[in-house]
Amino acid sequence: MTVFGASDVDEAARRGILAVGARDIVTPLARERARELGVEIVLATPGTAAAVAGDRRYPSSSVPQPGRGAGSPGTPSSATSAAVRPPAAGRPMPSPAGAAASRAAVGHRAEVAPPPVRPPSGALYRRGAPLPPEVRPAGTGPGRPGGPGHRAGGRVVVVGAGNVGTIIGMRLADADVFDEVVLVDVDEGRAAGIALDLTHTAALSGFATRVRGAGTVEAAGAADYVVITAGKARQPGMSRSDLISSNAAIVGDVAARVADTSPRAVVVVVTNPLDEMTQHAWRASGFPPERVLGMAGVLDTARFRALASLGGTTRADRIEGWALGSHGEEMVIPLSQASADGRPLGPEVDAVVDRARGSGAEVVGLLRTGSAFLAPGTSAARMVLAMAADSGEVMPAAVLADGSYGIRDVYVGLPVRLGRGGVREIVELDLRPDELAALRAAADRIRERVGALAVPG
Repeated sequence: MTVFGASDVDEAARRGILAVGARDIVTPLARERARELGVEIVLATPGTAAAVAGDRRYPSSSVPQPGRGAGSPGTPSSATSAAVRPPAAGRPMPSPAGAAASRAAVGHRAEVAPPPVRPPSGALYRRGAPLPPEVRPAGTGPGRPGGPGHRAGGRVVVVGAGNVGTIIGMRLADADVFDEVVLVDVDEGRAAGIALDLTHTAALSGFATRVRGAGTVEAAGAADYVVITAGKARQPGMSRSDLISSNAAIVGDVAARVADTSPRAVVVVVTNPLDEMTQHAWRASGFPPERVLGMAGVLDTARFRALASLGGTTRADRIEGWALGSHGEEMVIPLSQASADGRPLGPEVDAVVDRARGSGAEVVGLLRTGSAFLAPGTSAARMVLAMAADSGEVMPAAVLADGSYGIRDVYVGLPVRLGRGGVREIVELDLRPDELAALRAAADRIRERVGALAVPG
């Protein structure tokens, strides 16, 4: 097995074609570079023109492996069929002439479409995985080492050392890609105690990431990524909107402090009501919108997929779907984009949608005190790890709409492609007219609530 990185694509640019073996891996960064340079990636076997055009040898026993995409549980994989809005700066795409020349180089195999070159699984980002340095997450913060573990480096600050913050810290530490994870809480003793408890698991989980507690954002230090969970949790009988005034003051203060301490950070908001708090954090921080995003879409999509699997049709990670719109009553789950093992979901799917929409309240009612924390914390950590890996994965998140779907200037749940610096671009799905109308209605309701938010900043 050979891992092809961006440097391999650069070398293949003069030929316009990169020939890979059936068992080889093409990294996400390499595929991105291939699109920029107009290099076609083709599957080759010994004796074909494509194999001769390449610089590598491939075993004749190579057999295409079905594999999975770069997604992982909780991440929708239907983005492969989505129409993508190009980023503002635009990227050059392969020309028809370049593609034709590449096909000609393949010779007699040109008329047979090769199996797609699949991205590596998420497991390849774990310790010791055979990824070249250019695709390993590269932190921009302090203390980044270049040691033998090929660590990402940098620092993640998690503001709020409650249950959600604890799970985020644990997932990020276990991933072993950052230099340091800092838990911040007004109860500094709690933050320090949880950090020490997590540190005690280092030998058990096999990570070298330092975990530290702090009482203020300033004491935590400059960060590459900041996750805001601070705020009051829902209690039984409360809606997310009931928290808006109290949590807005907390989130606004934290966002302003983050802007002073970590002016280049990417901020992920988890505090409820999420859509409104994400827009408030964006305003309070003064950051560009691509560096402030909300977590809810990953969580709500994971809930939908998990609940849909309870009927026994298939596993949760084989169900595709998206949760868009708001993190609440105006959640939109477009069934035109939902499937199980590639097949439409059954008639019970409407009940699944309803349960997913109220699933957070269901957990609150069962717990009696507090709210969900395992799935929310895992979802937020999943977003941070995808950005740190610069994987280009597509996930639903609360972002500032740019005109996509006919929505602008309000934070709403949309599919986005994530990169190291936050949101690369918004991805447009082919929604039915009723689904598009529901998404626009959700954006209008969020806009009304944001307009009524009477908190300075």
